[in-house]
Amino acid sequence: MEQSTSRILTTHAGSLPRSKELVGLMVALSRREEVDLSALSREIEEGTRRVVRRQLDVGIDVGNNGEQGRESFFTYVQHRLSGYGGESERAIPRDITAFPTYLELRLPDFSRTMVNLLRAPKAVAPVRHAGPRPIEEECAAYRRILAEQEADLVESFMTAASPGIVAAAMLNAHYPSYEDYVFAVAEALRPEYQHIVWQGFILQVDCPDLAMERHTSYADRPLEDFLSFAETNVSALNHALEGLPRDRVRMHVCWGNYEGPHHLDVPLEHILPLLYRARVSAIMLPFANPRHAHEWRCFERYPLPNETLLIAGVIDTTTNYVEHPETVAERIERAAQAVGDPTRVLAGTDCGFDTAAGLGEVAEEVVWQKLQSLREGAALATRRLYG
Repeated sequence: MEQSTSRILTTHAGSLPRSKELVGLMVALSRREEVDLSALSREIEEGTRRVVRRQLDVGIDVGNNGEQGRESFFTYVQHRLSGYGGESERAIPRDITAFPTYLELRLPDFSRTMVNLLRAPKAVAPVRHAGPRPIEEECAAYRRILAEQEADLVESFMTAASPGIVAAAMLNAHYPSYEDYVFAVAEALRPEYQHIVWQGFILQVDCPDLAMERHTSYADRPLEDFLSFAETNVSALNHALEGLPRDRVRMHVCWGNYEGPHHLDVPLEHILPLLYRARVSAIMLPFANPRHAHEWRCFERYPLPNETLLIAGVIDTTTNYVEHPETVAERIERAAQAVGDPTRVLAGTDCGFDTAAGLGEVAEEVVWQKLQSLREGAALATRRLYG
């Protein structure tokens, strides 16, 4: 994994804006409806080419394919793993239901065309990897589009859902226990992880389960129960990553990518020691949003392990405010101060900008302006931190 000794590198969490046409096709795909596959392929190709070019234009160093070929950051696995069917009935995050007037305020948003993450398929049979073709085609298409560009990214990554978020959000109606289920998912996802790394990309594992599930499926249970659940998920993740070079894997953890109260989010200090057990070389955390902006201090109490990088979220992905470069620079500097070494810090976003097709809360043009501000803020921080 690239680690600069002379400047702050920029990256993001993965999903980037999709066209309206692609959103419509992806929503239909998520519902297992018939889709014009040639139109879908064309929109994915055009979308990937567009977001790769825009990342280069705004100065992103470590970029990706924008997840254009996936309906969401985790439900895409229903097309790559066997054993899923029916429909889950997932709980709404407790911080949302705690405020009826907030829910009423947001109701118009739910009328948009979007992938429904609360009604994902569930496990109804043994979960197994269904074959390599989808991940092979996705990696090959991205590499082909990268080769078309006049400039190069410093490095490329590709995202993948963690066993824990799949098992938590795509409910179990087959296995005798949650542990049996999540380890079966880990085994099934391993070929996806392996192929990404073998193709030369950094693997980013998306693990919102390690934070968000506290105020979702564990909202009515003691903290100890949630931490036990999270520990099981980290063990399952490590099982899936077995044999892969640690320095080719980064992990993204968040509390849910939505503009909501978030007053029930589990504090970072409760989960950070657990995150350090994951077999990854970088941890990506959100520090731009107002609920977690102060938690960079946690690294003073729980120092970042040796050889581990911090990707600090310094751009909020749920608001159309464009961060001033000075604000971005200050956030980067705070992270570097907490870690104690600027060479171990990258600047990123809190989460993705379209984690499920149609679910993005930031206008497309604003997304690119925010990423431009990320680049400018990183340049300011570089001058101050490196002289």
